[in-house]
Formats: sequence, structure tokens, C-alpha cells
Amino acid sequence: MIKSLRLTNFKNFADETLRLGPFTVIVGANASGKSNLRDAFRFLHGVGRGYTLPEIFGGKYGPGGQMEWSGIRGAPNEVMRFGEDYFSVKVEAKTIRYHIDVAREFFSGSFVVSKEAFHDGPAIIYRGEYTAPNLLVRGGESDNLIFMGDRPALSQRMITVAAGQFDHYMSVNDLYSSLANMRFFEFDPDRIREPAFPGQQTLGDRGENLPAVLETICAEPDLKRNLISWLEGLTPMDVTDLEFPRDPSGRIHLQIVDKNDRSVSAYSASDGTLRFLAILAALFSPSASGIYFFEEIDNGIHPNRVWLLMDLLQNEAVRKDVQIITTTHSPQMLTFMNDDTFESASVVYRDEDCEDAIIRPLADIGDAKKLRKADGGLGELHATGWMETILGFDEFDRRQRASQS
Repeated sequence: MIKSLRLTNFKNFADETLRLGPFTVIVGANASGKSNLRDAFRFLHGVGRGYTLPEIFGGKYGPGGQMEWSGIRGAPNEVMRFGEDYFSVKVEAKTIRYHIDVAREFFSGSFVVSKEAFHDGPAIIYRGEYTAPNLLVRGGESDNLIFMGDRPALSQRMITVAAGQFDHYMSVNDLYSSLANMRFFEFDPDRIREPAFPGQQTLGDRGENLPAVLETICAEPDLKRNLISWLEGLTPMDVTDLEFPRDPSGRIHLQIVDKNDRSVSAYSASDGTLRFLAILAALFSPSASGIYFFEEIDNGIHPNRVWLLMDLLQNEAVRKDVQIITTTHSPQMLTFMNDDTFESASVVYRDEDCEDAIIRPLADIGDAKKLRKADGGLGELHATGWMETILGFDEFDRRQRASQS
């Protein structure tokens, strides 16, 4: 499990750290930088998929010109904080510390890995520095290993073997696998409603293939009962079953059945119900991932059912031994989080007079630990902008002290 993510000069983060738990909630105003955190995780995901830096940032095209990776959001010059010539991403997970610096090559302007290092406890497994056009890496007592400067050395999982560090191969492989097995969801009800071809077992990032994925899940009686139980808690229609009729073309459709044997098709179901079904499909799918990142996961869920969503996410993160990360604007999500989630929640804040964003653990803001037990809890305070007010005063004081030193 990744414990922390530190970003230096990445987009609008000068030097900030996000701490993570099994279920991590990220709150913050619009344009504060929450989506930039998603971009940082997507950068790491690109490393885990073995892409070059140009592919990670610009997109990866497969045979026939089909795009298999859409690249990092925004223009290349906007990846690095304004005025800087490099950015750094550092990850800590259990005993592991992984660090990569990315810079722009002076003559071509291309992205290159300028520094990279991997630690397992006190041991340095490998470290390298850029010498055009290569990344020269030294590991253990081995001679320098040579990698092309546009590809992270971590992409070469056998680097530990080449560097003579056989005992640490599993540590490198575990982190690499965690980064490779990320999913990023931003559900679109129109995509969710579409029929699916039989045999599709992977839910699309927008909710594509939902009928086929649900049909596979429902083939397991225990999973089906669990899924319907969660869905029944969300809606007032007393859901008893899910059906998957075929159309003349053979594609699978989704229908929700109530206790009176009335069927509601996905075309008539509410957006919130479909989003919740997509969340269930993502978490119950046989093709499990290590890290799930959801954009505004509560979108479309009625405020008096957010407690159900929180129960689902908090339970499934522990049950499946996965990490779930979500951004939200919902006060109710803060009200219903348990103690472990509270310790992993963070606020992203950007002052209107400053381009840089900061990340602060929710538990470290003011009297948050005490106030979350009061009537209304943190949800009510979040709705009033209390967190931003506290952080605004803190940042003002910090800048005043810096100007006087």
C-alpha cells in the first residue's frame, strides 16, 4: 500500500505531500488542484505500464494507430510548475521509497529522467543520473547500467537482477505492479446505459461494458446477493434481481427488477443508480486492481444515501486489500467517514492570490479532531468554507514570517 506521495514542482504543487490510507478522501474548492493529484497518479501509472515519457505525457498509440493511453491532461509546458525546469515525484510504500525527477532536455525540449532512485529500507537498490542521451544507473556493486533517458528505470523490473540485487526483486516488482494496476474512473451515465458485447469483463473508465461486467459478477451467487443488497439500500424500489437480456445483435442490456417483477431498463434508471451500480461493478469485478481513483464519486448520489456509499467504500477497501482514492465536494462524505478514513483525508487549498496549492491532512487543520464529534460535524463546517478559511490564515501567517526572515 502506498503511504505517501510527495510532489515537487508538479503542476501547481511547489513541495507538497499527500498521505494515503486504504480509503483516501480529497476535498477542496474548484481549481484548487485536486485533478492535478489525479494527474500525478496517472504519471506513476504510465511508469508502471512501461511507457516512455513522451508516451506518458503525449499519448500511446498501438498497432493500427489506435490510442491506448490518452496522456497527461494539459499542455507539456504546464506539467512543471511555472518557471521551473524539473519536477519530482516521490512514493513511499511500506519499506519502499521510490524517487523520480523529470526535466526538459536543453536542446530538444524533450522530457528526460534526470534522476531516479529506489530504496528498500536502508538499502539503496539503484540510483541513476541523466547523461545525455542515457540514464546511467548504478545498483549494488554492479557497474553502471545504461537506459535510454526517456524511460524510467523502474519500467525495467529486472533491473534488480542486472544490478545484482536479487533479494530486493520482489520489492521492486510489488511497487511496479501497484503502479501498473491502477484504475481511474469518471462515470458518464450515457456510457453506462450502452449495451455491451458478451464476454467483456473490464469496466471502462466512463462505465462502458457495465451490463457484461455485472452479468459476470452475478454468475457468482454470493457476489450477486451482496451486490443487490447494496443496491437495495440505495433505492426505494425494493430491488430483487438484475437481468441481462440480449438484443437481436447479441449485445447485453441491463434491467433492474423489483419485488413486483417490474423491470426498469438502464435507459430509464436514474443517473445516481447507474453510477452506484458502476462503483459496485468496479469493486466487485473479478479483474481487481490495486488502486482505484474516482473523480467526484458521490456525484448523483442523494445526500441521505452518502452514508451507504461511505460504508461500501470503507468496507471494500479493507475486504479486498486495495486502495481507494476519491475527490469530492460532498459535506456528507466528511460527516460519515470513520476514524481511519478521517486520518487519511486531506484538503487541497489554493489562495486566490497565489498560483501554488497546498495539501494538508484534514486531521491537522484547526480543531478538526474535536469538531468532527460535534453536532453537524465536519460536513457542516466544510459547507461553510471553514477549512479554506483556516488554511488561508495559516498561509498568510507563513508568508508574513517568510518575508520577515
